[in-house]
Amino acid sequence: MVGPARPLFVLFGSSIVQMSYDVGGWGAILADIYSRRADILVRGYFGWNSRRAVNVLDQVFPKDAAVKPSLVIVYFGGNDSMGPHPSGLGPHVPLPEYVENMRKIAIHLKSLSDSTRIIFLSCPPVNEALINGSSSGIFSEIIRTNELCQQYSEACIKLCQEINVPFVDLFTACQRKDDWRNACFTDGIHFSAEGSKVVVEEILKVLREADWKPSLHWKSMPIEFSEDSPYDLVAADGKTTLNPSGWTYFREIQWD
Repeated sequence: MVGPARPLFVLFGSSIVQMSYDVGGWGAILADIYSRRADILVRGYFGWNSRRAVNVLDQVFPKDAAVKPSLVIVYFGGNDSMGPHPSGLGPHVPLPEYVENMRKIAIHLKSLSDSTRIIFLSCPPVNEALINGSSSGIFSEIIRTNELCQQYSEACIKLCQEINVPFVDLFTACQRKDDWRNACFTDGIHFSAEGSKVVVEEILKVLREADWKPSLHWKSMPIEFSEDSPYDLVAADGKTTLNPSGWTYFREIQWD
């Protein structure tokens, strides 16, 4: 590791997390927003469901780790919600088991430390027409519907309300955007740059409104090496320097 030590944020989930560092991805946006404030690590696993996640909790989040995460953002549900395959193979997890798996994840993360915070992301909708029209012949029949996505999203939210875990309702948030089926997704499932902006906006809203001490909203966190320096760019008066440590002018969106 390198220093100085910063708060550690971990993104834990399936391909929506693994691919979040693509150009314009929501993980990459968060890493930019939190630059010089927190380190953001990705633990994303393409194709995974909540059952596989539970099996590796002790490896991904060991309780004896020297550094405990300040925040874990968790997403599982899309693969769980896929219709069952007659062979019994595949990522489908029955809804009751999915809920219990997510409960186990929350319990484990809460046990890491009193200061570890958690946000769950619920299952987003999908572009059914695009998914059904783009079969490559590599996979057996894929059953992925918005009816199923909604069931798993609502179950995740209900669990979060029960166990007091903040959440983002991605199923609802994505559908607020005009032409969301085409705007939010690259392949009908995974987030485009526009869809990623929706995810980031909703996560920042949770962080801004959370009653956490210390706050984990980016504007409330200290900036590393933010002191004034004579080596900064010289101001127009020719006598002082301009401290650039908090500048955000270069961002496409000025995030709140």
